[in-house]
Amino acid sequence: MTLPLTINQLKFLIPYSSLKDREKFIEPLNLTMGIYKINTPLRVAAFIAQVTHESGSLHYVQEIADGSAYEWRRDLGNLEEEALVVAHANGTTTGRFFRGAGLIQVTGYYNYKKCSEGLGIDFVTAPNKLTEPLYAALSAGWYWDTHQLNKLADVRKFRDISVRINGGTNGLKDRLANYERCLKVLGI
Repeated sequence: MTLPLTINQLKFLIPYSSLKDREKFIEPLNLTMGIYKINTPLRVAAFIAQVTHESGSLHYVQEIADGSAYEWRRDLGNLEEEALVVAHANGTTTGRFFRGAGLIQVTGYYNYKKCSEGLGIDFVTAPNKLTEPLYAALSAGWYWDTHQLNKLADVRKFRDISVRINGGTNGLKDRLANYERCLKVLGI
């Protein structure tokens, strides 16, 4: 398997995605996978499986929940002065302002800030940029890379990848089903 993926391959990898979403994300995904060396069948299978779960088959680039559950999350940085100032200046609260966005759902002020620094784009004051296809994909690649998930993908530590992305095993059954399908489609 070589990159770039075709839109037809993406259809089999993410069968519940719409043609519109596949067309919107095929180029950003290929660019992202190239930049972050997600370029072997094992890496692509793990990455696409996680993206499939996190985005609801490329349908959601922002968390469905309103983010209020993150209001008092000190571990996410949502109580930092800059986070409070930016959110309040936009007429909302930090949990809502820095709710999950992108294809791997970057969540919380600290993660938005780190992603901004990593990609050289200001997501802290303009979080909706993470919902644009290019930045949604690049932020997923950035997260994948900064958490060294290629190493885990290379040795098939898919459960560990899920924990690093989600902080637990939420949705593990669906993630594993996606992974098994991607492995099969990619001939592994």
